Amino acid sequence: MQDKYSPADVEKAAQSHWKAIDAYKAVENDPRFPKGKYYACSMLPYPSGKLHMGHVRNYTINDVMYRYLRMNGYNVLMPMGWDAFGMPAENAAMANNVPPAQWTYSNIAHMRSQMELMGLAIDWSREMTACKPEYYKWNQWMFLKMLEKGIIYKKTGTVNWDPIDQTVLANEQVIDGKGWRSGAVIEKREIPMYYARITDYAEELLEHVDSKLPGWPERVRIMQSNWIGKSTGVRFAFPHEIKDADGNLITDGKMYVFTTRPDTVMGVTFCAVAAEHPLAVLAAQTNPELAAFNAECKLGSVIEADMATMEKKGMPTGLFVTHPITGDKVEVWVGNYVLMTYGDGAVMGVPAHDERDFAFAKKYNLPIKQVITTAENPEYSTEAWQEWYGDKEVSIVTNSGKYDGLRYAEAVDAVAADMAAKGLGEKKITFRLRDWGISRQRYWGTPIPMINCADCGSVPVPEKDLPVVLPEDCVPDGSGNPLNKYEAFLTCDCPQCGKPARRETDTMDTFVDSSWYYMRYTSPGADSMVDARNDYWMPMDQYIGGIEHAVLHLLYARFWTKVMRDFGLVKFDEPFTNLLTQGMVLNETYYREDAAGKKTWFNPADVDLTVDDKGRPQGAILKDDGQAVQIGGTEKMSKSKNNGIDPQAQIEQYGADTARLFTMFASPPEQTLEWSGSGVEGANRFLKRVWNFGYAQRESIAAAGAPLSAAATTDVGKALRREVHKVLQQADYDVKRIQYNTVVSACMKMLNTLESAKDVEAAVLSEGYAIFLRLLNPVAPHITHVLWKELGYAGDILDAAWPQVDPAALEQSEIEMMIQVNGKLRGSVVVAKGADKAAIEAAALANEAVQKFIEGTPKKVIVVPGKLVNIVV
Repeated sequence: MQDKYSPADVEKAAQSHWKAIDAYKAVENDPRFPKGKYYACSMLPYPSGKLHMGHVRNYTINDVMYRYLRMNGYNVLMPMGWDAFGMPAENAAMANNVPPAQWTYSNIAHMRSQMELMGLAIDWSREMTACKPEYYKWNQWMFLKMLEKGIIYKKTGTVNWDPIDQTVLANEQVIDGKGWRSGAVIEKREIPMYYARITDYAEELLEHVDSKLPGWPERVRIMQSNWIGKSTGVRFAFPHEIKDADGNLITDGKMYVFTTRPDTVMGVTFCAVAAEHPLAVLAAQTNPELAAFNAECKLGSVIEADMATMEKKGMPTGLFVTHPITGDKVEVWVGNYVLMTYGDGAVMGVPAHDERDFAFAKKYNLPIKQVITTAENPEYSTEAWQEWYGDKEVSIVTNSGKYDGLRYAEAVDAVAADMAAKGLGEKKITFRLRDWGISRQRYWGTPIPMINCADCGSVPVPEKDLPVVLPEDCVPDGSGNPLNKYEAFLTCDCPQCGKPARRETDTMDTFVDSSWYYMRYTSPGADSMVDARNDYWMPMDQYIGGIEHAVLHLLYARFWTKVMRDFGLVKFDEPFTNLLTQGMVLNETYYREDAAGKKTWFNPADVDLTVDDKGRPQGAILKDDGQAVQIGGTEKMSKSKNNGIDPQAQIEQYGADTARLFTMFASPPEQTLEWSGSGVEGANRFLKRVWNFGYAQRESIAAAGAPLSAAATTDVGKALRREVHKVLQQADYDVKRIQYNTVVSACMKMLNTLESAKDVEAAVLSEGYAIFLRLLNPVAPHITHVLWKELGYAGDILDAAWPQVDPAALEQSEIEMMIQVNGKLRGSVVVAKGADKAAIEAAALANEAVQKFIEGTPKKVIVVPGKLVNIVV
C-alpha cells in the first residue's frame, strides 16, 4: 500500500478493475439483486466536445444514487447517450468547414473518455447516439404510425423564418425579434409543415400532472400545468355583412373570438384581428397604408411571451362587425399582438377590464366602458390601470343590463346560454397548448420519411425502406438546407405511382430524439422500437436534469409515451416516476469594458483577487498584464461569461474523487452550487486524511482480520461504536432524501471520530472504518475501492452491503441528566441508565456545582426520567 495518496494511481487501479469485470453492465432480472430494478437516468448531453461542471454535478448525483442503491440490493441501471442532432453541429461545421457528422462523432469520443475518467457507473453497452440510423430509424417508424392514425398531419403554419439562415427557428432561438445566430430580423412565414396532435392529449397530460406525478417538484408540475393552460370560456361570433369582390360573405358572415371573460362582453368597444385574418387581408386590398402595416406585423415574432411584452400597435380596418347582444357596430382593428395561430385570429377588446386592451385603447383613444365592479364598489378611473379591473375572483357584473349583479361563473353560463340561443356560440374549454410542429428546414436531423410526388402529393416512405439515411458528408454553408442540392438523396420514385419524385428535405425537431431515448436504453439492439426489456425497466424510477428542461422536453416525452401506450408498445401512462432538477453551478465573473461598451470576459483562473481581512473582495487584476478588471458578480457558468471550470483540469490536478466530493458537499443537489477553489482544495485535503488514516491503521486492521462488525469490550470501544453508529443513523436518513451534502458532512464527522479514538480495540476500529468507507463510497468510489482492497476487507466494496445501524451500539449504560434549580440550569450529573428516582435525587443533590444554590432541605425534587432533575428550593 502506498504511503501517500496518489489520485492518478488510485483512480487508474479502480477503473481498470471495473472495466475488467464489466462492473456496471445491467442485466434484467439479475438474481444478485433481491430488491428488483431501479432505473436512474440523467438527461442525455449534447456532444459539444467538452464536459462542463453542470455535467459533472448531474452525473455524480446519478452515480451516488446508483452506488447507494446497488449496495442496498437493487438492480440499478445508469445508461448514457448523445443528443447528437441539431443546429450547434451545423454552426460548428460551417465554422470549421467539416461535416457535422465528423465534428459530432469526434466530440462524442472525447466526452465519453472524460466521463470514464469520472468513474461513472455507466452501462456503456446501452449507449445511444441520436444521429445514428439504427436509432433514428425508429423516429421515422413512429412518424409513419402516427401519420396512419392521424396524430401526425401536414398543414400550412406560421413560423419564425430566418431569411439569412433560410430556416425555421424555434421560439427560444429568437432573441429580441432576431435570429440567435444570424442576427437577421425574423419574418412570420406560412409554410407547409408536419405537426403532431399533442392537443389530443392535452386533458390527459394535465390531469396526470396532479394524479400521477407526485414524485416531481411542485414548481415543475406548475410549469407543466401552466404550459398546457386549460381555460374555460365562450367561443362566439360577431356577425357582419362584409363581402369579398365576388359578393361572398367573408368567413360566412361571422367573426369568431374565444374569451375567458364573457362576463365583460357588454364592455366590448373594439375588436382586433391578426394581420393574416381574412378581414385584415380584405381591408388591405384597398388601403396601402394598412397593407404596409400588415406586412410589418408579419415580421414580428410568433412567440407568445414576446406578444406580452412587445409594444402594442394597431390600425383600423374601416370595417365593422355587430355586437351579438346589443346589436351595436364594433370597429375592427389589426393588432400586432394578435396571432392567427391562436384561436380564431381575432379577439374582443374590453379595455376597461383587460390590461393589454386598456393600454391599446389609451394609445389610440378608443372608448373604455366599465362593466365590472366589486362588492366594495370602488371608483373606476381610466387614468391608470388597477389590478381589480381584471380580477375575475372578485368581479360583479355592472352596466350590463340583464347580467348585472352576476358573479363570474354565473355570468359565463348566462352569456354562453344567450349565445347558444342565437346560434352564435357556446361554452368551450380551450388549451394554451398548441400542436407540436416537428418540421425543421435543416440538414442535421432525422429525415422526415415522406416523398413528394407531382401526381400523388406527399406519400409515406414504405416501412420496408426505413431508415431513410441522412447523408453524413454534407457541409452546410449557411445558404439553407444542403439536402435541397443533394441529388443522390433527393431523387427517388414515388411508392404509389412509380414516377420520378423527390424526397422530403425537412428534418425532425430534435425534441423527437429526446422524447423516447431513455426507452431505447432499455432495449439496445432490438429489431423493434422497444422490446420486452422495456417492460422490466420502465417506467423510470428517477430522472435527473436541469430545470431549463422542465417544460418542453418533459412535456413531449410524456406525450410520446402516451402515444406509444396507445399503440401497444408500452404499458404505462407516465415515463418518469420521480424527477430531480439539480441546481446550476455558479462562479465569479470578471470583465473589462471598452469605450463602446463592449465587455471582454476573463476566466477566474486568469485573475488574482484581493480581499480584506474578512475575506470580502476588494479588487482584481489580470495575471497576464497586472491591470485591473471589474468584478462582475457570481453567475451561472457559461461560455459567454468565460467563467467555466474545466473538469478535466480539476481531475488532472486533484483527481475525480475530489471533483465529485466537492460538487456533492458544496450544496444540496436541487440548489445552486457556487464554485470555490478553496473548497476544492479542502475536499482534496479530506481525501488525503482518509488515505492517511487507512495507511496508519493498516497493520492493526489486518491483524484483527478486517472484520465488518465487532462487539466492544471496553468503555472507549463502546463510545466509539456509539458515535459511529449515531452518525451513520443520520447519514442513512439523509441519503434516502438525496441530501448528499449532509452525507458528506457525516463522513467528515465520522473520520474526525475515528482519528480521535485512542486505545480502541482493533476490531472496533476496523468496523468503524469499514462503515466509513461504505458511507463514502458512493461519493468517492475510487479511493474507497482501493482502501477496501488494501486493508483486506472481504469482497469488492462495489458489492458490499450498505452499513446498517446496530441498535445495540446506540445503547448507553450511563446517561447525562441536566440539573435545574428553580427552573434554571445549574449543572449536570451522570447516572446509570436504570437508576431509580432515589439514586438520581441523591446524585443531583450531591453535585458540587448545584449545592451552592441550595440552602437547607429542598421543597421538592422533580425527576424527568432520562432528561433532567428540577430542584425547587
